[in-house]
Amino acid sequence: MNLKKIAFFGLPGLIFIAALLFIYQLQSQKVMGGQHTVRVGILHSLSGVMARSEQPIVDVVLMAIEEINAKGGVLGRKIVPVIADGKSDEKVFAKEAERLIVKEKVDVVFGVWTSAARKAVKPIFEKYDHLLFYPVQYEGLEVSPNIIYLGAAPNQQIIPAVKWSFDHLGKRMFLVGSDYIFPRTANEIIRLQVQALGGEIVGEHYENLQDPDYHHAVQDIVKAKPDVIISTINGDGNIGFFKALRAAGVTPQTIPVMSFSVSKDLFTPDMTGNYAAWNYFQSLNSKQNSGFIHRLKARYGQDRQASDPVQSAYSGVFLWAKSAERANSTKPHDIQVSRKNTSIPTPGGILNVDTVTNHVWKRPRIGKINKNGEFDIVWEAPQTIHPNPFPMFKSKSEWALFLEDLYQGWGQNWSAQMATK
Repeated sequence: MNLKKIAFFGLPGLIFIAALLFIYQLQSQKVMGGQHTVRVGILHSLSGVMARSEQPIVDVVLMAIEEINAKGGVLGRKIVPVIADGKSDEKVFAKEAERLIVKEKVDVVFGVWTSAARKAVKPIFEKYDHLLFYPVQYEGLEVSPNIIYLGAAPNQQIIPAVKWSFDHLGKRMFLVGSDYIFPRTANEIIRLQVQALGGEIVGEHYENLQDPDYHHAVQDIVKAKPDVIISTINGDGNIGFFKALRAAGVTPQTIPVMSFSVSKDLFTPDMTGNYAAWNYFQSLNSKQNSGFIHRLKARYGQDRQASDPVQSAYSGVFLWAKSAERANSTKPHDIQVSRKNTSIPTPGGILNVDTVTNHVWKRPRIGKINKNGEFDIVWEAPQTIHPNPFPMFKSKSEWALFLEDLYQGWGQNWSAQMATK
């Protein structure tokens, strides 16, 4: 606008025009701000019995977001994390999942650890046709178009570990676990597998996930004298269990333990010499893994360790980001479609998602816990294994009935803990 036209409006007109321009600028900033950020949910336990296991997952997801943002974000948009605390309670997880989707309007959620919590949030994600990236190994018997299962299915962890234990540690096994859907289902799979192998289950014991006391379990173990203990204990209960074993004089030399949920974050010297089954260990020798470990320690300190769920959670953020770039969209449905043709290099190897089951191809590994809390790899499968969420020991309909019996037995909950509330 030239000077003559400006003069024509006079002072009141100029003030009016300035006000219009100011309002337009504010509206533009509001619109552009929404267009230039993408909100993502992080849903894990920051309090309660699972916090020690889940806090490192939150940290590594934030690290992945920082790294992606440093390179320009996703589709030119900065990623803004919205963190929610599941409080180690499946009902809280369900409420927080819905809040993240409906009120916070996140485009994706990274999170959840226990299968009880995953079972609780699964209907929420399916109701809103939203998307969860789930980072932990689990019991299988599930497929959902709204969940990307980044952890192992039973044929990628539980079944290979039991076979290795049968061949190297002994045929008489004692099952001990937390009392919720994962341990109960995993142990049913193990029981059927051991039966097929010609072995024997000599005892079985469960404790509430909250405030467990494993002294009675250890007494039963001492009496049963198994060759090996198969542990599906989750969270802080692992610490008390191994302490109780040592107090009773049970050592890895007398009765070794094969665990499915022990990581360096839970390590105590009582665990030294025992075994854990995962797909990833920090000790993996690769350039991709070395760089990841270096960045993790630089970000959170030299004592920070990378577990299988930590690596899976970190890689899941990059899988989502690449899928969004391929889809030219961050909408959950578009990601569901584009991720089917997406694979990425990760610290644990190439990440490929099976297009039918939404599960990831995995290589099973067994690690022996050394005195520093690290895992020395003693066995690994020769190649990655295609995920099979439904073990062949029962039909899908039989597995469905098994799950329904557990659910109803716990008062339409996925854990004994919730049945008592």
